[in-house]
Amino acid sequence: MSTGTDRYQSPLSERYASKEMQYIFSPDMKFRTWRKLWIALAETEKELGLSQDGKPVITDEQIEELKAHAEDINYDVAKEREKLVRHDVMSHVYAYGQQCPKAAGIIHLGATSCYVGDNTDVIIMREGLQVVRRKLLNVMNLLANFADKYKNMPALAYTHLQPAQLTTVGKRATLWLNELYMDYCELEHRLSSLALLGSKGTTGTQASFMELFGGDSVKIKAVEQNIAASMGFDKVVPVSGQTYSRKMDYQVVSVLSGIAQSASKFAYDLRLLANFKEMEEPFEKSQIGSSAMPYKRNPMRCERINALARYVCVDTLNTAMTSSLQFFERTLDDSANKRIAVAEAFLGVDAILNIMMNVCDGLVVYDKVVRARVMNELPFMATENIMMDAVKKGGNRQELHEKLRVHSQAAARVVKEEGGKNDLIDRICADPAFMITREEVEAILRPEQFTGRSCEQVEEYLRDVICPLLAENADLLGEKQELSV
Repeated sequence: MSTGTDRYQSPLSERYASKEMQYIFSPDMKFRTWRKLWIALAETEKELGLSQDGKPVITDEQIEELKAHAEDINYDVAKEREKLVRHDVMSHVYAYGQQCPKAAGIIHLGATSCYVGDNTDVIIMREGLQVVRRKLLNVMNLLANFADKYKNMPALAYTHLQPAQLTTVGKRATLWLNELYMDYCELEHRLSSLALLGSKGTTGTQASFMELFGGDSVKIKAVEQNIAASMGFDKVVPVSGQTYSRKMDYQVVSVLSGIAQSASKFAYDLRLLANFKEMEEPFEKSQIGSSAMPYKRNPMRCERINALARYVCVDTLNTAMTSSLQFFERTLDDSANKRIAVAEAFLGVDAILNIMMNVCDGLVVYDKVVRARVMNELPFMATENIMMDAVKKGGNRQELHEKLRVHSQAAARVVKEEGGKNDLIDRICADPAFMITREEVEAILRPEQFTGRSCEQVEEYLRDVICPLLAENADLLGEKQELSV
C-alpha cells in the first residue's frame, strides 16, 4: 500500500500553506460547490416556472433529492465515468444522477461545463481572498504595534545601502506597513468587483435558455440574478464567451503578487538588518542555524518569504499569458495551466503571510547596537549644525566648510583604512576655527535631533490611516502563527 512517499508531493501543501487554504482548493470544495450550483440552477428554473406542456419540468421532490446528496461526493463513480467519457463535468453529472435517480434528468439543465467550472473558480477565488485579507490585516496589526513601540528610537537610514540621515525604527516599519496597506486596498477593490459568470451558455449567448424559457429574456436574466444571490454575489459578468475573461485570473493573481512583493521587501530589509546586528527575526531555543557553524542565527524565515515571493511573482506570468492567448469564445488551453497557477499563487501567499505573521509577532531589536551604529555615523551628519553654530559666532562659512571636508576625509580614512574609531569630533574640537567645546558638541550629538518628523509621521500615519482600518476589522485580529518547519 502506497504511503505517498513514492510520488511527488507539493511543498506548498506538505510544508507551507495552511489547511484552511488547502481546503479551499481541494476536490471537496470544488465538487460540493458544483452541486450547490446545480441545486441553485434547478431551484431558480423551478421558481421561474419552467414547464413543458403546462407541467412543471422540475419538482420539489427532485430538488430535495439533490440537496440530500450535496455533500457526499461519490468520487469513485465519477472517476470511473471520466475514464470512459473523458469529460470531468459530465462525469460528475452522471455520478450525481446515480445518487439522485429522480432528479438525474434535470441536473445541469440548460447549462454548459463552464457554468459549474467558472462559477466555482470565482467562488473559490473569493474565499481565498477572504482568507488572505484576514491574514494580511493581522500582519498589518503586528507591524502597526511595532511601529508605535519604536517610533522614537533613532536608527540609521540607508540610501544606496549606505548610511544616510537618521530615521527611527518605527518609521521604517511604517514603510513596510504602507506597502501592505496599498496591497490591502487593491485586494478590497478586487473583492468588491468579483462577479460570477452566471448562466451564459455555450458561447455566451444564452441560446439554450432562450429555448428553455421560450425566448423570455426577463426570466433568463432572472435566472442569473437568482443564482448570483444564492451564491452570495450581487452581480454577474455583463458579457462573456463561454468562459469569464481570463483577465480576471490575472487581476486576482496580480493582487497576490503585490502582497508577495511587499512581504519580500520586508524580508530582505530584515535580513540586511540582521547582518548589521540591529534587528532579527525570532529564533527558537532549539533552532539550528547552521549544520556546520553552531553559533549562527540565520534568518531562515525571511529567506523562505523571499523564496516563496519570487515564485508567486513569476507565477503571475502564467495568468498573463493565458489571458492573452485565448481564442474567440473559448479554448481549453487555459484549463491545465490555471488549475496550477491560480491555486499555487494562493497557497504561496498564504504561506508567506503565515511566516510574516510569525516573524512580526517576535521581532527582535538590539537597541544598543542600533544606538552604537548611529553614534558612529552621527558626527558626519552633525557637521552642518556645527558649522552653522560656528558661523553664528563669527566664523567664515566657506573656510569652515573646507576644514570640515578635510577633517571628514581624514576621519573616514581612520575608520576605513585603519579600522579605528570615528575621531571627527576630536578633530573639530581641537580646531580653534570652530570655537566649540566638547560639551557643546555633545549637546549637538543627540540622535533624537536628527530624525526630523519621523515620530510624528508614525503617529499621524497610524492614527489617520491604519488604526481606523484595524478598528473596523477588530473581530479578525489577534491571530497567531506557529510554524512547524
